[in-house]
This record gives sequence, structure tokens and C-alpha cells, in this order.
Amino acid sequence: LHKKTYYQLGVYRAFVDNYKVAVETAEKCCQANSQFAEISEVSSKVTYIILAKQALLYKPVDRVTRSTLVLHDLLKHTPSSHPDHPLLQDALRISQNFLSSINEEITPRRQSMTVKKGENRQLLRDQFMVELVEGSRKLRHVFLFTDLLLCAKLKKQTGGQQYDCKWYIPLADVTFQTIDESESSPVPQIPEEEIDAMKVKISQIKNEMQREKRVCKGGKVLDRLRKKLCEQESLLLLISPCMAFRVSNRNGKGYTFLISSDYEREEWREIIREQQKKCFKSFSLTSLELQMLTNSCVKLQTVHNVPLTINKEYDESTGLYGFLNVIVHSATGLKQSLNLYCTLEVDTFGYFVNKAKTRVYRDATEPNWNEEFEIELEGSQTLRLLCYSKVRQCRDDGENMDRIMAKGQIQLDPQSLQGKDWQRTVISMNGIEVKLSMRFTSREFSLKRMPSRKQSGVFGVKIGAVTKREHSKVPLIVRQCVEEIERRGLEEVGIYRVSGVATDIQALKAAFDANNKDISVMMSEMDVNAIAGTLKLYFRELPEPLFTDELYANFTEGIALSDSVAKESCMLNLLLSLPEPNLLTFLFLLDHLKRVAENESVNKMSFHNLATVFGPTLLRPSEKDSKIPSNPTQPISMSDSWSLEVMSQVQVLLYFLQLEAIPTPDSKRQSMLFSTEV
Repeated sequence: LHKKTYYQLGVYRAFVDNYKVAVETAEKCCQANSQFAEISEVSSKVTYIILAKQALLYKPVDRVTRSTLVLHDLLKHTPSSHPDHPLLQDALRISQNFLSSINEEITPRRQSMTVKKGENRQLLRDQFMVELVEGSRKLRHVFLFTDLLLCAKLKKQTGGQQYDCKWYIPLADVTFQTIDESESSPVPQIPEEEIDAMKVKISQIKNEMQREKRVCKGGKVLDRLRKKLCEQESLLLLISPCMAFRVSNRNGKGYTFLISSDYEREEWREIIREQQKKCFKSFSLTSLELQMLTNSCVKLQTVHNVPLTINKEYDESTGLYGFLNVIVHSATGLKQSLNLYCTLEVDTFGYFVNKAKTRVYRDATEPNWNEEFEIELEGSQTLRLLCYSKVRQCRDDGENMDRIMAKGQIQLDPQSLQGKDWQRTVISMNGIEVKLSMRFTSREFSLKRMPSRKQSGVFGVKIGAVTKREHSKVPLIVRQCVEEIERRGLEEVGIYRVSGVATDIQALKAAFDANNKDISVMMSEMDVNAIAGTLKLYFRELPEPLFTDELYANFTEGIALSDSVAKESCMLNLLLSLPEPNLLTFLFLLDHLKRVAENESVNKMSFHNLATVFGPTLLRPSEKDSKIPSNPTQPISMSDSWSLEVMSQVQVLLYFLQLEAIPTPDSKRQSMLFSTEV
């Protein structure tokens, strides 16, 4: 029956070819006869929905589209040995060929079918975004048309998707709120712990899905896990963005979206401003026109799914895990001298995070930074670069008010980045070109703790050997870095999170290894992020973690205890079991990190942020104890046990940061209080 039906598609073809004449005829009939005009209106109890003549004429082609989807499902559930299988395949092939042959003609009709004759409203862009409504986060689908911005809520119904319009603004009336107006409505921040707990849940569900897929390759259990994963990822998407994008109409009514990156916010501003040049007058839609436009969004939408990993093919690569070294060389194409700097963003868990920032290159048309950064990647697929012109004014809430001069992005291709050599590339944007070099080190190589062959230095040398040689309780490198950061870095935004310049870090590493007497002078002249990077690198390159290989499993088991009293007793006993140099160095570092967190309102580094940065560095076991897969050619997915290990390492450090005081045995307390070296 299906096959016979699809052999009659020639009738539809003739219908499509006659479309233009049919529309013109319908228009003439409407003008000539009021009764004919009325048949394009469909009455319902609640609203009137005008189905334009074009929309009514489009219905038969829509029927083919829906029937094709039914065929897909039918074929999926028909065994290949069944006699109907080849017939259904034939029907599907005929149907798809028909649709592809008319697809190009359909698109412009779809885009303009909701407007009056002579107008040409088209969809420019649509995206799922988070709107802040009276302090609550709401998931919205935002549609930008050539003449208006429409914000809708997606309603899933048994008959398919439907949109409910929340508000719209004609583009001629859109304004972006000024600094003073927006200061009165701060964005509520979601605690990092909450976001991290959600990431743990997502990783656990993905682990279960992997196991289930290996066992039975489908079934109800897998469907249930998929649903659970979708819920968690939707929630993460809702709570993670925190950068305000505010729009308002000329009457002063404002709306706030939350976006994850400056890049995305600027994209929306650019496309709206560009389109506003073509929109000169305001207008208002009747309730019927608005309903009709909202209904058309189902067909017009280009983004059909919330951007979740559950909506991607299950076996699709989830990006790169490891470290990306990026050298920002220079910029050309500036038309005037500016104080220019660049920032680098990468995606993780579906949203973008700022990872590095160059120094400000002053009064130049061709700045030469030549700065190298080491960026940790967690399932990343895209690197974004933004160029800012430095301005003096600054927001009280820390939001960047510098002017974006250019922005661009490149896809991180696992194949081209697999080699050990540097890959040179150029990002072209708005006439400005920025030259970069990149080199990727996959996780299994970047996380190895390699003992140094040169035992006279400090990097890669056991902490006990260094303190014994120096006759100190805490290594000199730790004390000097902490002292310099506390002198001038406690209010640095993103201290320990933002990458320092790699060449400066390597210079400091060499100076400490050589016991350079001028190390204090060197440090005073360097960017504070380079000093923070040197301290992190020291702990990362210890041949054995500060928390030791021997006690690693005990710490991860202790943090998982549900009884708070048992957990505290276990964790403190384990901590006090560490060798003395390890314990005293950790307590010294812990006090410092608490002082950093005291300035969270300025530096944006909470206990949780610091634990995320330092947890894996202080706890990650040596290679012999690592559970990381050893095949370097396979990207490691977030479903692997690695991500759960990292979360556990973060939780251990977070636990000690949140403890008000750590009681230590008298002997160890005495040695700390009365030691002249610390």
C-alpha cells in the first residue's frame, strides 16, 4: 500500500509546480468573494488561527514529510528478512527523492509564508537560551527574524512540538541596556558545588549506559538511563550560564538572557545591530498574526534539539581530553593604535569557559605577544579567540566592559592535532588576522608523573629529598611563590584558573632548578599568573603526589563515606598519616588557598574553584597507579572512570578547605609553630 501510494507522487509534483499560480488565484478569489476569504480562517474555542492561503496550499507537501517519518519508523521495526522490508525501502527511496527534488523551492516559501503580501520576513537565527524571569531560570527558544526578535517556550505535546510566545520586540525598538541600568539587576550565581555534583551524576549515568550497551545493546534499562541523562544535562544547561545579555524595547521593558561566553553575546549583538540598519519603523502584531508566526516556528526552526550530548549520535567523538598548548603570536590589520589583548575560550560540557588571557599590548597597530598558554581540555571541540581594546572603566561586579574588536573560532580536529609538532594557523576576523600555533598532548601522556633525572633541582624530585637538602619544612619554591601571590595576586581575577604565559613558567622552572639567586627579582617582574602556574606545575611534576600513592585509595574511599562523623575521623587520620614534609607543605598551601578564597568577591575563586584546579594536581596517582586507558589514539570520553576519579580528587581537597580547623598532633604543631624555616 505504501509503495503504491508513493508511485502517485507525480500528482504532488504537478501540485508543487502549480504552486505560484495557485497562490495568485487564491488571492484573487479572496478579494472577489468574502465567503472564500472566510474559509482560510479556522475557529477554535480559545483563539483564531489564521492559516494563510499559502499555508493551506502547503499542507499536501507537509503530508509527504510526515509520511516519510512514519516510513522511517516502520522500516526500523521491520526485520530485514520480512517480505515487506524491500517494499518499504523502495517507498522510502521514492519519497526521499521527491522531497529532495522540491526542497530548494520549499525553503523560501516556508520563510515567507507567515507575512502579508509584499513583505519578506525571514528567519536569520534561532537558538535555545536561558531567560532570567523574576530570579528563576527558564529555557527558551529565541527566534531572530529580519524585522523582530521573538522569545518562545517549547511545549511538547502528543501531536508534536508547539511553541508558546512569551514576548516579541520589533528590531526597530530593540536596545541593549546601558551599564547603569543593568547594575540594578545582578545575575544570581549558582554554587560551583551544585554544578560539579551534576557533572558527577552525568558521568555516572554515562558509565552505566556504556556498561548496559556492552551487555544488551538496548532495552528498557538503556531507555531509562537516556531519559535520566537528558534530565541532568538539561538541568546543567539551565544552571551553568551566568553572563547577562540584556535587551529591552523603547518603552524600557527589559529582558535578561544568560549566556556562557562573551563570544556568543557579541554574536547576537552584531547580527541584531546589522539587521537594525534595514529596519526603520516600529509595528505591532495582532494576536492572530502573532499566533500564526509562533505556529510557523515549528517549521522554520533550524535548531531542533537542546544542545545535549544525548541528542548526538551515541558513538560520536566527544572531543579532546588533555592539554592544548597555544602560542598567540601577533595580530595584523588594525586601522589604529590600540591597547589590545586576547582571550581564549574552549567548550566543556556544552558551554564555553574563558581559559587564558594575553598581556595588554599598548599603543600598537601590529601587536606581537608571542605568549604561550597551556589549556586543559575536557571534551573540547572548539577554540575561540576574542580581541579586546582595553578601556579604563570597570564594572563593580567584575563584568568585562572592554570593547570587543574581533572574534573568531577554529574547530579542534583530533586528526591534525595528534602529532607532536606545532600546528600554525591564522584566525581571520573583521579584517584582523591573529597568528597562532597549537600543540596537543592527550591526557594519558600529559598526566604522567615523570621523576627528574637531575636530582639537584626541585621539579620532578621527591618533596622529602628537597626539604632535607634545603633544611626546611616546606620547599622554598612553595614558600616563595605563595609569598609573591599573596603580595600582589590575591585580587587577580581567576588567579590559579587563568593560564600564565608558558615561556615565563619555563623560565621560572629553570631558575628554581638552578637555584638562581635572582629568583625574587625575576618573580617581581613577571605576571602573577605565571607564578601561580609555576606553583601548580611544581605539584603536578612531583614524582609522587603530595597525598602519596599509598594513601590515594584510602582518601577516595573516605570522601565517599555518608556518615559525617566517620568521614571527618577517617579523613583527618589519613591526613595526619602523611609523611611530615607532605603534611606541612599541604597545611601551608591550605592556609594560602583559604586566604585566596577570602577575596572571592574580587578574584572569583571560591573554595570549589580552587579545589577543581588543585585537587587532581595534589592527588592524582603516579602512572603505575593510574586507571587511565593507555591507547593514545582513542579520545577518552566523559563516560570513562577518569572523570569520576577527578571529581573524587576535587571533593577530597574541597573537604579540607571547608573544615574550619585541622587539629594536628602536638609534635607536628610544635615543629610548625617554632620552625624558623617556615
